[in-house]
Amino acid sequence: MIDTLFEARSEGRGVRMVGAAHSFSPVCATDGVLMSLDGLQGVLDADPQTASATVYAGSRISDLGAPLAAAGLALANQGDIDVQSLAGAISTGTHGTGPTLGNLSSRVAGLRLVLGNGTVLDCSPEREPEIFHAARIGVGALGVITRIVLRVIPSYRLHERHWIEPTETCMARLDERISNNRHFEFFWLPLHDLCALKTLNPTSAMPYGNEAFASALDLDEDTLNAPQDPTIASFFEAPERVDWSWRIFPSVRTARMREMEFAVEAVNGPACFDEICRMIRSKYPALGWPVEYRTLAQDDIPLSQAYGRDSVTISVHQDIALPWEDLFADAEAVFRNHRGRPHWGKLHSHRANELSALYPEWNKFMDIRERLDPDRMFMNEHLRQIFG
Repeated sequence: MIDTLFEARSEGRGVRMVGAAHSFSPVCATDGVLMSLDGLQGVLDADPQTASATVYAGSRISDLGAPLAAAGLALANQGDIDVQSLAGAISTGTHGTGPTLGNLSSRVAGLRLVLGNGTVLDCSPEREPEIFHAARIGVGALGVITRIVLRVIPSYRLHERHWIEPTETCMARLDERISNNRHFEFFWLPLHDLCALKTLNPTSAMPYGNEAFASALDLDEDTLNAPQDPTIASFFEAPERVDWSWRIFPSVRTARMREMEFAVEAVNGPACFDEICRMIRSKYPALGWPVEYRTLAQDDIPLSQAYGRDSVTISVHQDIALPWEDLFADAEAVFRNHRGRPHWGKLHSHRANELSALYPEWNKFMDIRERLDPDRMFMNEHLRQIFG
């Protein structure tokens, strides 16, 4: 790796890193050197005494569950997609849902960073704290992350429930559901004006799963099988089940789409969601893809969506084969009205002058970037637009 960096540096070529290539934004694109992290995979250490795990940066989230479980440990939270590399996930601020739970980056206790000049830095709250502070979400702009230390917790099982209900009912009970569940999220299905809700809560019950319950709902077969609603099918496979957390969190997603996600202050979440719904009903009534609503606890990471504020994240989707530009532009206008912060791995059109006003520690991050990568070796066109 260091030889590759030296060679690229001597040739004046830029370097970008790629993990699982899960991001929708062109964060990895480059006409220089594209460095894969696939050769850096595996759990190096999982220690119940320190409640920590040291993991190679290219490891897929999906590959962490079993080895952590063997040590009696688990991730505190994760999203419903687990194909990402760990480095890519923390670099873009990947998260799950839960009002008291932060993004994956907030669980980072240390990391190893290789700079463009070959310098290797081990960073933590005690060693190189300013760099550590910034690099937990660095969008690959500071250097190459090669290993990560995560704070983990004892293994636990989750009880998953999901169901469909009218949008009006979902919104009327939103605060109650968020407060009463460790994890709560919902998908609004515009074609039917219904919401698909999901809760996850710790349990001591033994693993089990239920039979499908589609027949219990007053929905016709065409609705249940509507190809425009790729999310709805999973809500009829096992509406209630218990298993270990790492088996419960991920969902199988095979349909291809594009995604935009913004985080707004939690108190503004319902109002922002309502505006998104009204915009879609008015301008895109045939939209077949859902709008997702999740919660996220505040943190102190400079480029985090949740920096300094408990947040709600709202995601808009469109089929990979269908026009998306107008829908996303109209959604982004709504998010702008609520001072939304974009997910770094998803589509948005925000630029440096706009972004700098949304992140109180923006300039501190830029100072760290200038110190670690003065030659802009880790820039690409996309990062030049968002960072300046």
